[in-house]
Amino acid sequence: TRVFISRKRGIPLPGDTVEELLKYVSYDTPLSLPQFLEKFNYYMPAIAGDREAVRRIAYEFVETKAKEGMAYVEVRYSPHLLANCNVDPIPWGQAKGDLTPDEVVQLVNQGLQDGERDFHIKARSILCCMRHMPSWSPEVVELCKKYRNNSVVAVDLAGDETLKVENYSEHKKAYEVCGISFLKEIIRKIHIEGMCGKGQAACFFDCKQLREVLRVREFLHLCPGEASKFSHVAADAKKVEIPNAGTAIRFRKDRANYSLNTDDPLIFNSTIDKDYGIVKEYMGFTEEEFKRININAAQSSFLPEKEKQELLNKLYEAYGMVPNAS
Repeated sequence: TRVFISRKRGIPLPGDTVEELLKYVSYDTPLSLPQFLEKFNYYMPAIAGDREAVRRIAYEFVETKAKEGMAYVEVRYSPHLLANCNVDPIPWGQAKGDLTPDEVVQLVNQGLQDGERDFHIKARSILCCMRHMPSWSPEVVELCKKYRNNSVVAVDLAGDETLKVENYSEHKKAYEVCGISFLKEIIRKIHIEGMCGKGQAACFFDCKQLREVLRVREFLHLCPGEASKFSHVAADAKKVEIPNAGTAIRFRKDRANYSLNTDDPLIFNSTIDKDYGIVKEYMGFTEEEFKRININAAQSSFLPEKEKQELLNKLYEAYGMVPNAS
């Protein structure tokens, strides 16, 4: 889709074919966070501001996840990074157009809903505030409220985690609005992400905050494929060093409330099967643990209670488990 849209719009990509483009945007070796973020500059200018691209990519995302065997998926994105109107600054060096963040959300919702219909899985979205653009955050929360019954289920904080954003007034305002609205359910999630980044418990494994999270069984995400590519991975026939492996193993042994997830699958060249393979081969995960953490994920999803229970029943049946067992 990215190659097709770039040709249609006359916006060059670093490669003329899918295979050539992947050489630039995907990678299998470790790199720094700035190097990772640079990948978006290769293809985002080709799709941002284009209605067909936004809707089609959302639709094809659902198709891809259905092929991976997903029953339910929550995808996060920034509406402002796909817009070219009513956003300051206009991202990716675009000229001013007429696609607003609000319409971006509508297009993504349509793509997800069409994908649900055609591929028979559930798909919902999480709207992202961006750490480097706090002025966008209040509108992100308002969009989340506006489309809360139309595919949008939550708000998140994304971007360069080296930035110190705790004192940005716009982020604080968005946080406060969440606190008095239907979004209060995810306040603790945002608080955790402010402490440890992406909710993955990567940077405070031995500190009091993590022990408290484990004590109250707060739900956390782990992205093993991402972790293995952000730092040095020493791989040979006998030894593979995976960053955050200790966290994942600790969570498994303590039967913590967590799930395994993919992150930016295009750039990380990942699927859920690949990520499961990492933890199965190098961290001792079993099929029973995969079932347990998938139940965790369903229980902690942002679906309404009725739909959440339907999803849980579907998983219990597929896994041959007794309802409410973990």
